[in-house]
Amino acid sequence: MPDYSSTGVTLLQETTPLEDGFFFPAEWQPHEFTIMVFPPAQNWKGYGLKKARREWAAVANAVNEFEPVSMVVHPQDKGVAKGLLSSDIELIEFPVNDGWARDSGPMFLVNGKGSRRVAGFTFNGWGGKFPPYHDDALLKARLSHYLDTTMYLSSLVLEGGGVTLDGEGTIITTEECLLNPNRNPTMSKSQVERLLKHYLGAETVVWLGRGIVPDPVTDGHVDGICAFAAPGLVLLHSTDDRNDPNYKICRDAKHRLQQSTDARGRKFEIVEIPLGLDVAHMNFYIANNAVIVPVAGDSSQDDAPLAILREVFPGRKVVGVDSLILAEGGGGVHCITQQVPVANGVSIQQSAVSNQ
Repeated sequence: MPDYSSTGVTLLQETTPLEDGFFFPAEWQPHEFTIMVFPPAQNWKGYGLKKARREWAAVANAVNEFEPVSMVVHPQDKGVAKGLLSSDIELIEFPVNDGWARDSGPMFLVNGKGSRRVAGFTFNGWGGKFPPYHDDALLKARLSHYLDTTMYLSSLVLEGGGVTLDGEGTIITTEECLLNPNRNPTMSKSQVERLLKHYLGAETVVWLGRGIVPDPVTDGHVDGICAFAAPGLVLLHSTDDRNDPNYKICRDAKHRLQQSTDARGRKFEIVEIPLGLDVAHMNFYIANNAVIVPVAGDSSQDDAPLAILREVFPGRKVVGVDSLILAEGGGGVHCITQQVPVANGVSIQQSAVSNQ
């Protein structure tokens, strides 16, 4: 685990979130604001740093229309960020190695009684693929301290994109990622599952096999193939092309979901979204009153997924943001956003309230 002593964060080590009544709320629950990280030069020169930053800024500005955004920015990039971002977006200066806030940023927990804490999972640069990642490994602790929030210390290597949750005790993840030897080589599946439940405040873990390919970065993050849209309602990518390796991957994921139930004992309602050629539309972000969706700028790829999302989220504005560079870098809108839920949010017992 990283040495967090330099960050000033207060660490909790004697108990777990589950024991203390904390849980990770569903993404559709109200947010206080969204955290993002402005991409530094380290890992983006090969993809076109200027283009990447414009896409990050476009996502931030889109989210900012619906809820406040706080952007972590490397001190040397503050001027560039200010020139691209809406003037009311807060800039927080910390050294960073990359811009994937979903994975390196803090995952905020609530207890439904006005308190908020952070699940301090270990970040190891997606299995050590992109060194150095020292600053990204410390980011969740630095932000926890900055926001005056305590953090539970966990040895489990987990990125936020590796899980999707319904806020009612159910986690969906993939074996490809969390059981990968480059993440948690000494842990069994049951040990990983136990830590997931304890540190995300959940009761049930549903295991999919793999994520969408090709995926040279995340090793099968679930947020590229599957997402909760409401309690009991799961969105799943699919393709009719039998020659596409994702055909078998998506069919296997559907079969596993059909054979599973959530923490409340419900069978899943599955809504399929066609898999695009250039972007994973599944990698959307549910903001307050909106859904921000990565798009290719190609109606033949974008129209069907956007129409489905408008049906699934009738009370939210579905906004497409061009994300081709994000996709080339291995992610999408969800990968670069991390919600901060309102501290006095609903309790886990009340979280079946209608998905607005």
